Amino acid sequence: MPERILVVDDDRDICRSIEIVLRLEGYDVHIAYEGEQAVEEATRIQPDLVLLDMMMPGIDGYEVTKRLRHDPRTATASIIMLTARSLPADKVLGLTAGCDDYIVKPFDPSELVARVQSALRRSRQMREVSPLTGLPGNFQIAAELERLVGEESTEFAVLYADLDDFKAFNDHYGFMRGDEAIRATGRLLTDALARHRASPSFAGHIGGDDFVLVTSAANAETIAQDIVSNFDAIAPGLYDDEDRERGYIEVADRRGVLHHYPFLSVSIGIASSATRPIRSQWEASSVATEMKAVAKRKVGSSYEIDRRRT
Repeated sequence: MPERILVVDDDRDICRSIEIVLRLEGYDVHIAYEGEQAVEEATRIQPDLVLLDMMMPGIDGYEVTKRLRHDPRTATASIIMLTARSLPADKVLGLTAGCDDYIVKPFDPSELVARVQSALRRSRQMREVSPLTGLPGNFQIAAELERLVGEESTEFAVLYADLDDFKAFNDHYGFMRGDEAIRATGRLLTDALARHRASPSFAGHIGGDDFVLVTSAANAETIAQDIVSNFDAIAPGLYDDEDRERGYIEVADRRGVLHHYPFLSVSIGIASSATRPIRSQWEASSVATEMKAVAKRKVGSSYEIDRRRT
């Protein structure tokens, strides 16, 4: 799958020329002509890289950068600012806002391609994203947790989520349908995180049907409730009409005995530093995993938060 690039500039001729150059290099290019449109398009396509003009009508490139960096769906995208200003202060402002690199207009097409390739290469090396969901993998999850553990003044919560009876679903419908269920879950989780904005705000995909969210301690339960409610709303749509009307699927075990499995549900375990200190990423993971096991004892989608003080 070609990497997605979003080009944002109010000058349509510049957008068109960049689009031609990058499409010839094999990239999937999308265009936006102003700031609000850029944020909406970035949220929709979740680009690998954004080429962003800093000076635009409405919200400028600096504000667009901040919004993209604060949304878990776009936070890991590389951002290269396009600027007609070559003053050091302008470059510093863009880099401080969250840009990864800059190109001063007018620029040579070969320089553009080289900087895009370099930014994407660095991004791939640093993000270690899941190829299925595009979310950060285990390395970044661990780094984020270690960072928060080191900031003792920051109260945070870790939500560990996975799907119930996913193996039966995968066996019944096959890997492609299973992958789509995982992608749908990833989108649902990041959407919930985006609806309840807080700091920190992080979503990661451990692998398979296992996900981790990191948010503020105050927001954790609200996000869990959002996820549970919305997952139960979308789950029936993952099934064929006949199975959906019946309310379950039939899957044979190794002995050929048929078993009934209800619709997929999600179980979430929550560890929060607001109730007791979290001293390492391993402790956060252990507590959240324990709480998830408790949630799985319930029927249907549910969550369990660790409320112990010691």
